[in-house]
Amino acid sequence: MTESLLVLVANAGDGSISTFRFSDGSLERLAVTEGLNGCSTFAVDAGRDLVYAGVKGEPAGIVTLRLDRETGRLSPLSRADLVGGGMNYLALTRGGSGLLGVSYGGGYGIIAPVADGVVGEPVSRIEFPNLHSVLPSADGRFAYFVSLGADLVAQYAIGDDLSLEPLAPATVAAPAGSGPRHLVLNDAQDAVYVLTEFSGEVLHFARDTSVGTLELRGAASVFDPSKGLAHSRFGADPRSEHLIWGADLHFGAGGRRLWATERTESTLGAAAVSAEGSVAPATSFTVTEAQPRSFAISPDGAHLVVAGERSTDVALYAVDEDRLELRQRVETGDGANWVRFV
Repeated sequence: MTESLLVLVANAGDGSISTFRFSDGSLERLAVTEGLNGCSTFAVDAGRDLVYAGVKGEPAGIVTLRLDRETGRLSPLSRADLVGGGMNYLALTRGGSGLLGVSYGGGYGIIAPVADGVVGEPVSRIEFPNLHSVLPSADGRFAYFVSLGADLVAQYAIGDDLSLEPLAPATVAAPAGSGPRHLVLNDAQDAVYVLTEFSGEVLHFARDTSVGTLELRGAASVFDPSKGLAHSRFGADPRSEHLIWGADLHFGAGGRRLWATERTESTLGAAAVSAEGSVAPATSFTVTEAQPRSFAISPDGAHLVVAGERSTDVALYAVDEDRLELRQRVETGDGANWVRFV
């Protein structure tokens, strides 16, 4: 990769975001921005060099920061307070003019307008138990909210005024007790894939690109079957009981593979995606940073950076189909749990 990129990593334990320069296949830490209490999610408007970071506290909030690409520093610009609990996932839509978010502990989701980096009052608010992630369609017409507590994906149309209108049906079920967690949409926008926390599967939903609705088509496991992990459940301690603990999901290899993390055995695995959209079980696994909650893949698909909640380092890998080659480990901070290339 000839073009220099940045990698941002949120360290919830330290209340900070680390900024790394990624160039010539290696990472260099440029800066650590502190004062972001419990930050475990952020969304990046790369065109405007703005970062929207979810922070915990009383009240919780969303802090807008300006990114200096030369120094890596993040400077606070504004803050929007939240009533009901902090954000666990943030995503921008409509060219950065709208911000979607969900609160796992608060059990609510929002969409809010954004103007000049300032997050306005939410236009719509929805409620489902233990909402864990949300993403819009690429055209900004629809949004999908994943509820781990209710084993479902809620599907909405986004109005011109950013209001959320439920589709018919308003929700689509995931398998009972699977614990749906994170989702991605493919480039063609005709499929949504959801990683489950308790069963360690990737669920394949076909998506109607005209009306936005989803239909469950299949599932494939993405945890290492040789480790003897058992199906998890809500409220369990996966480490002490040796249970499946799925976390994050991203596309690689130009959409031909789905990479996923499992935290109990600290693995990364990749499931093959067919031309028709079906997913095959992962067969190759890499042990990585302890309790890997988040990772990101470079825009060209050649490198992967992963952070572990029980590690103070991030790991950089070269990607070869479904295999990873460790290239570097670099200090980041405590409780690292969110990674993005920008």
